[in-house]
Amino acid sequence: MLLSTASGAADAFVFICVGQVFAGVMTGNLVLLGVSAAGAGEDGVALRVVTALVAYGCGVACGAWMSERLRYRLSVILLVEVALLAAGAVVWGLDLVTSDRGRLGLLAVIALAMGIQGRIRPTPTNYFTGTLTSLVSRVALGTLREGDGWVIGRLLAVVAGAAVTALAVRLWPGTAAVVAAVPAAGALLVEVVPRRASWQ
Repeated sequence: MLLSTASGAADAFVFICVGQVFAGVMTGNLVLLGVSAAGAGEDGVALRVVTALVAYGCGVACGAWMSERLRYRLSVILLVEVALLAAGAVVWGLDLVTSDRGRLGLLAVIALAMGIQGRIRPTPTNYFTGTLTSLVSRVALGTLREGDGWVIGRLLAVVAGAAVTALAVRLWPGTAAVVAAVPAAGALLVEVVPRRASWQ
């Protein structure tokens, strides 16, 4: 739920503040790339889309490498994601993004974090179209499962993350990028705290 909130927040922040593209929803970015290729998109969107796609792909590769090759615990991988999101929040909050190149860099950092997040769980937290499709299919067939309450919660969490980010952009623009980092940090704490309790 927390990672779903972070995903919605990150995508809303990047879309509103960085340049009308997504940090984690690569399907949307591919559509934007097609629109841009046909000459119907906003100026510069193709470069932003390619930046997001490459950074996201690097994040997925990094997450796969850390989990499969290095056998890092989920908490270590989450820590990397949180560090990237926090770095983006600091850069944004200190108003250090002053050029298009700076926006591309910020986009790359957040898309990298979302790529890592998309790889660290069996069901990627950015695959919400498939999640919604499966849920509606089960509702239509009357085959709801015990865990579907969590599925609905995840869908609501992504909306909540986007809504809180949009509100932050309107009321406290300098804090907008923090909204994604906070729930990701919460997910890290959820992962770490039970282990520490079991050690004692």
